[in-house]
Amino acid sequence: MLAAFDTYYTGTQAKTVCVLFEQWQDATPAQVLIDVMEDVPAYEPGAFYKRELPCIMRVLQQVEIASLQAIIIDGFVILDDAGKLGLGGHLYEQLGRRVPVIGVAKTNFATNKVNKQEVLRGESLRPLYITVLGMSLPEAATHIHAMHGVHRMPALLKHLDSLTKA
Repeated sequence: MLAAFDTYYTGTQAKTVCVLFEQWQDATPAQVLIDVMEDVPAYEPGAFYKRELPCIMRVLQQVEIASLQAIIIDGFVILDDAGKLGLGGHLYEQLGRRVPVIGVAKTNFATNKVNKQEVLRGESLRPLYITVLGMSLPEAATHIHAMHGVHRMPALLKHLDSLTKA
């Protein structure tokens, strides 16, 4: 099983959505999990994970962690060339390094030149930026490239984004 997460914030409320799917090329989720968390801490510059990680962990309580092949998050797993952990890196550590975590970011993080790989999908000239812990970077990039859809953003991740904002 594969899982992808996204969180949308409105004031002090966070809506976290997880889509579960069986294969990298799946067009539709096997299951959708949604959690709304009240009184989410304010954003702390340089420590975004402190805001979003508790939201993801609440949803993961509904998932059999041992069944997960990988988790995809909207953002970075590694933030810089020195290996500073982003949200995905903190999630990887929180899960005891048992489940690979892949970060898919739409914007570049200039301090990270060696721990990311650009992926071009469809006819887009703008890459997605892939970071990962728990599997090789080329393997993670290949999986994201192979996901269903003809556009820059894989169809399931675009669907996830729309569910999160709905």
